[in-house]
Amino acid sequence: MSNLEKVIGLPRGLNFYEQYPFLYGFFKFLGIKIVLSDRTTKKTLAMGSALVVSETCLPVKIYVGQVLNLLEKGVKNIFVPSIQSIAPKIYNCSKIRGLPDLIRNVVKEDFNLIEPTLDKSEKDLGLKKFLEDTVKPFGITDKELIHQALKAGFVTYNNFRVMMQQGLSYKKALANAKNAVVEIPPAPEKKEINVAVVGHAYNLYDTKASMDIFKKLEDYGVGHHSAYNLTEAQLKDGMNNMKSEVYWANELEMTGAAGYFLNSDAIDGIITINAFGCGPDSLMIERMTRRAHKFGKPMLNLTIDEHSGEAGFVTRLEAFCDMLYRKKMKQKSLN
Repeated sequence: MSNLEKVIGLPRGLNFYEQYPFLYGFFKFLGIKIVLSDRTTKKTLAMGSALVVSETCLPVKIYVGQVLNLLEKGVKNIFVPSIQSIAPKIYNCSKIRGLPDLIRNVVKEDFNLIEPTLDKSEKDLGLKKFLEDTVKPFGITDKELIHQALKAGFVTYNNFRVMMQQGLSYKKALANAKNAVVEIPPAPEKKEINVAVVGHAYNLYDTKASMDIFKKLEDYGVGHHSAYNLTEAQLKDGMNNMKSEVYWANELEMTGAAGYFLNSDAIDGIITINAFGCGPDSLMIERMTRRAHKFGKPMLNLTIDEHSGEAGFVTRLEAFCDMLYRKKMKQKSLN
């Protein structure tokens, strides 16, 4: 393959929400222009759903639609990594592991698939090899240069995480990190009711998938928290609270976050968002539900797919928040 034009398309789906701050700093350092797919719409979902079997989970349908959106924009180099394992014996679900094969088989248009593999359960498939394989098609092979880009990527990513942990919104923390700005916000206004929203980043921060749940909670006057507001140490403490060990690659942001928030007096209830048909999530949420009973913490499970209606979603969310408020008022009247 001859050297490609230094433009790369990133679909807004699956690992994008976790990886993008790092990838932004990495590609920018190397002079590779990033083109993002548009935010998910009804059309995005319809295009993706048309190419895969109906049993495919919502996040993958969205991802396929995002790839098609990039092709509509004229982007020919599209980044579709295979994230097998993020640490020894800690694996991703099969759909994320086989994502390049899926895209290759269902999207029949002519484009360049940039498909590096990250597998930390294997000796020679770590992050450095992953990044070298990512930029090799662009004619970038200088390992020292790639290492410097890696460090630049982590600067952007670490700044992003610090700001999220300090309470900034995903959108604001990302914008600041991209501009090399670190903003520490003032302490937030104390809310009467505070909930933790537990789910994978691609279900929470895709406003179409989550039906913009954080905005709805703000409109209700309810404080909200997520795994991104926690440090890795807090997430690991949460795993201990759940009496569980990490097996899935994104289990910390689910089980770990739930375990931490269930044990927090600052949180009045837990809301989980998961995609219909997701095997790993169903196992994790079953464990969370049992532990929620033990901790005496109310929990609302919201399952999403392409047929989810906003009216039913809003009704359940409002009822849950109202129940938490009534419970808080009753506790206050008894004290």
